[in-house]
Amino acid sequence: MIDAELERRVRALLDRYIRIIDDDRLEEWPGLFTTGGVYEITTRENVERRLPLALMSCHGRGMMQDRVSGYRRINVYEPHRYHHQLSGFQFEALPDSSVRSTCGFLVVRTMHTGLVALFATGVYEDVIVQEADGALRFAQRRAITDSRQTDTLLVIPL
Repeated sequence: MIDAELERRVRALLDRYIRIIDDDRLEEWPGLFTTGGVYEITTRENVERRLPLALMSCHGRGMMQDRVSGYRRINVYEPHRYHHQLSGFQFEALPDSSVRSTCGFLVVRTMHTGLVALFATGVYEDVIVQEADGALRFAQRRAITDSRQTDTLLVIPL
């Protein structure tokens, strides 16, 4: 269990994360993580079989910034947007004063053509820390998708 104020702050971080992704403000995304933070997307099957393969893996803000730069300037992708829904929040205080957060996600993707489709479902597993400046940031965020099939347009973080 965590106290009500810490829960409010953790939920605000989770909300800010999806607003940044859904509002296409991806340049702000790396700032939600600690300098050495880890972001991964993997599948439930890989987790259950203890396979280390990730569909997307960024270790540190630098890799996250490169991912955004590549998306914006180098690679060409069909324009699309996400809309997230979160549910089933669980929070646990860890001995080192960090917080383990788990919640389900559903991501709907809208293409520039107007086509709307369910893109991904799964669970986020997070470790959140308070840094010296008082801000909460992700030390680790792992998106575990329910399906092992992944669309080739998995270029925006989930």
